[in-house]
Amino acid sequence: MLNYIWLALVLLAVAIGGWNDRFNDVTQGALDGAKTAVTIALGLIGIMTLWLGVMRLAERAGLVQRIARVLRPVMRRLFPDVPPEYPAMGSMVMNMSANMLGLGNAATPLGLRAMRDLESLNPRPGVATNAMCTFLAINTSSVQLIPATAIAILAASGSTRPTAIVGTALLATLCAASVAIISVKLFEKLPIFQISPLNASPLESRMKSTDVVGRDSVEPANPAGVSDPGYNSSVALQEPAKRLSVLGFVALGALFVLFVVLFVRMVAPTWFAVPVAPDVAAQNVFVRSVNALSILAIPFLLSFFPLYAAARGVKVYDEFVEGAKEGFGVILKIIPFLVTMLVAIGMFKGAGGIDLLSRLLSPILTPLQFPTDLLPLALMRPLSGSATLALLTDIVHRLGPDNIVSLTAATIYGSTETTFYVAAVYFGAVGIRQTRHAIPAGLLADLTGVIASVLVCRAVL
Repeated sequence: MLNYIWLALVLLAVAIGGWNDRFNDVTQGALDGAKTAVTIALGLIGIMTLWLGVMRLAERAGLVQRIARVLRPVMRRLFPDVPPEYPAMGSMVMNMSANMLGLGNAATPLGLRAMRDLESLNPRPGVATNAMCTFLAINTSSVQLIPATAIAILAASGSTRPTAIVGTALLATLCAASVAIISVKLFEKLPIFQISPLNASPLESRMKSTDVVGRDSVEPANPAGVSDPGYNSSVALQEPAKRLSVLGFVALGALFVLFVVLFVRMVAPTWFAVPVAPDVAAQNVFVRSVNALSILAIPFLLSFFPLYAAARGVKVYDEFVEGAKEGFGVILKIIPFLVTMLVAIGMFKGAGGIDLLSRLLSPILTPLQFPTDLLPLALMRPLSGSATLALLTDIVHRLGPDNIVSLTAATIYGSTETTFYVAAVYFGAVGIRQTRHAIPAGLLADLTGVIASVLVCRAVL
């Protein structure tokens, strides 16, 4: 599927660029796309090494597995091909949690780690499994509790109700996520997307035993002759983490109390006689709570995971370094896939393909009361996050931050995802070339998010 989409983008860019006499823009779009891809990849190295180190600590301390157990009933239905105690379950849970909280810097490395864990169960390298397709579809439509970026744009433009999109974005993204899950489960049963079964299942051969209930940490076995790029023997050979001591409970409790106090201090600064800037004083309690949660979430995770691991007897420095070592190699695998996709997108955008699609679809969408100002943003959203952000900013400044079209545009931004970018990064990290039904399910979720955003905003705002 991705092969045909990429070829179509390139050929359409050349044809449209030639018709519009914009070959220079097509060339510049290709060069800018390649430059942007490498810039993004290099920028991810530090973030990737950081979060892989943190995830290593969480795994060694048994925290990831404990979180996965809590969500086991849901995860087993979504990913029936993945053993309940396999590390991939915990990695996916952490990624989804980061996405829900809007922690983009944390979500991507955690998602890449989840893909690598899923690849360790893949009997056909280069071909996406059903679990991979489901995980990607969920990522492209992940439920986001707080669309922080869209709220920030509205607030910076002087909106009197920037948080009005919290409810609309949540409803829209719930619709998109539901459609993504339903469609990916239906598509995997279609003959065109099915893959032929193997004689032997790779799952049992990659697990140490089938009886893993009650263990704090389960790692994939690496039997002779099994190719397992996600396998790390140094983890599998280590002893399980110790139980939390009384001192550990006290330390974790103190850390939790500290962050609660900091949260209350940021939400109600007058209680602590803290000087408040005029723009902060004008915000209501909900807005200050959202901002406080966004600011404190990353520091809390970066301190809680190492402290929890140390309290369970894990050598935090050594384990963090071991996890961080994997980051550079993962990014190197991503660069070719990211360059390939962003070059095609840059060519298509430079040729005027988005403008042409907007003109062609306007006569169809206008009778349906779909605002034409939203069409370029809706078409660009699956392709480029930065370009969509620029379009959102333009709409807000041109129409006003409290205009229903601006609020709808912000809702669309907060309830959809850049499907092609996510596919290029996540699948590229594990060398997947046959994406099967992941892209159609992701695009269908994006379409649902756009339609739901328009309908919900029209009914509520």
